[in-house]
Amino acid sequence: MHWYEKLNQYFPVEEMKSLEHMETLLKERSDIYHKDEGKYHVLMYAELEEFIFIDYLFVSKDARGQGLGSKLIEKLKERKKPILLEVEPVDYDDTDTEKRLKFYKREGFKHAVTIGYARRSLATNEVNPMEILYWAPQDEPEELIYESMKKTYELIHTYKDETFYGESYESVEDVLTMDEDRDGDVLKKL
Repeated sequence: MHWYEKLNQYFPVEEMKSLEHMETLLKERSDIYHKDEGKYHVLMYAELEEFIFIDYLFVSKDARGQGLGSKLIEKLKERKKPILLEVEPVDYDDTDTEKRLKFYKREGFKHAVTIGYARRSLATNEVNPMEILYWAPQDEPEELIYESMKKTYELIHTYKDETFYGESYESVEDVLTMDEDRDGDVLKKL
């Protein structure tokens, strides 16, 4: 099965970039956007000088529980830079969301509680709230994670968005917010 089909079957439509978008990133942004693919996994990520952003991490059901996801994360951790990613809030009707959060918690990720993130899907036109998780080797502050997430949004998520989707995503200021009073660590209850 093609790597995009694997991702498309696992991730909700509102989170998926188009194949054309991802292939263009791999070609035109090959200096920062990468694919690590094997028989049982697909890892799409952006690596910049100051951080790594995991765009998609898929491990086949056939290989889950065998440490493959941990090995992939460990390879990224060896680069000694903050790693950030987006996750859906826990949906207790979808056991995968809770399992995913537990996995990242075991891997040492923290919830960026002060960062709010909600963007309108160009596929469904619905606003989707997401949570930002991060691993920080030097205990980097959430302000750095926020600035890194803004850069990711502008360099990766909205790259040529009008070309691929016929319209643009909202501005980064409308999608990402930083609020010191924001509450509710999604990893605490797990």
